[in-house]
Amino acid sequence: MKLFFILTVLLLQIKAEAQTSTLAIADSLYSIGNYSNAINEYSKVGGLSSALQIARSYNAIGNYEKAITQYQYVVQEDVTNQLAQFELGKLLLKVKRFEEAKSVFTDLSILNEGNPEFQYYLGEVYKELNKADESLVHYKNAVSLDSTHLRSLFQLAKHYTIKQERDNALKFILEGLAYYENDVSLINLHGLVLFNDSQFEKAIPLFEQVLELGEDKDYVYQKLGYSYNKNWEFKKAKEAYAVLLKRDDTNSQTYFDLASVYQKENKLDSAKIFINKAMDAQKPIFANGYNQLAYIAREQKDFKIAFKFFEMAHQEDKSDARIYFNIATTYDQFGSDLQKKLGYYENFLKHYPNEHPFYYETARKRISELKEEIHFAKE
Repeated sequence: MKLFFILTVLLLQIKAEAQTSTLAIADSLYSIGNYSNAINEYSKVGGLSSALQIARSYNAIGNYEKAITQYQYVVQEDVTNQLAQFELGKLLLKVKRFEEAKSVFTDLSILNEGNPEFQYYLGEVYKELNKADESLVHYKNAVSLDSTHLRSLFQLAKHYTIKQERDNALKFILEGLAYYENDVSLINLHGLVLFNDSQFEKAIPLFEQVLELGEDKDYVYQKLGYSYNKNWEFKKAKEAYAVLLKRDDTNSQTYFDLASVYQKENKLDSAKIFINKAMDAQKPIFANGYNQLAYIAREQKDFKIAFKFFEMAHQEDKSDARIYFNIATTYDQFGSDLQKKLGYYENFLKHYPNEHPFYYETARKRISELKEEIHFAKE
């Protein structure tokens, strides 16, 4: 009997040592990215720890369905395993199984109310489900649990920046930057908030910092060029637009923006050159080009040419009330036919009745004056 007991202990010890050896091999294979062979070795060991490693291995090689099945097995066997649930929830979110992900992260947030990550990921799930109000609640919950939770602060700041709610956006941007002053995403949002608020002088150093931090993107140069122009820094504006044109010389908007710089400098011949280049770059869309050429002609007091370009712009885009209003006012400046002047203003009110009050009142007042002039001219 004693001999049998000793043999049993020895067999168990040998089995445990074999499992330990197999597990060590599996862990070694996993650590160097040899996931398929690691799965085979973990399968020999068995147990929940090995099942979790198999799930991770399937996840690593992109076999997401098998990974989910393994994670679900681990969670089913041990409902207190928050790590397995957390990894399962993130994977479900990744493969767009949002309702299932929501269920997992909701359970986790109940298990561990003080974890900001679970709140953040609930926010991510609700964002994907197009439930913005719910997502904001969970991002704010994450921040209340951890005031330095940058990803939640960024999502809140981004939401309010897009909505152009300046004060709310700045609140979360500045909270994030107080913790990490070189967060390029938050600095970029800070610049955009100020840009959208027409605070171009304050936006400039932020966009410059974004570039210095390696975010060398076209939209940054576009915002910088526009801000430099608004801040009367014409040389820097031209340099920003030159970078964009070097990268893409077919973008008509960059030519238009550059023309605006020269126009503001009163270098009208150069402005014309870039407007024409813009129109060549994107020939189907001429309205903006004709409109800008008309403004330049009007600045040069050549009202007949301005009128011609405004008419051409109107032919390209009849939805823009400002273009037709400029047709009316420009003809009013050089034309001699009172009936024709009256007709332009009446057509404006007829076709664009709900435009800006200034346009409406100007047209209405001018119609009254012209009718009086026509009446006295007949007498």
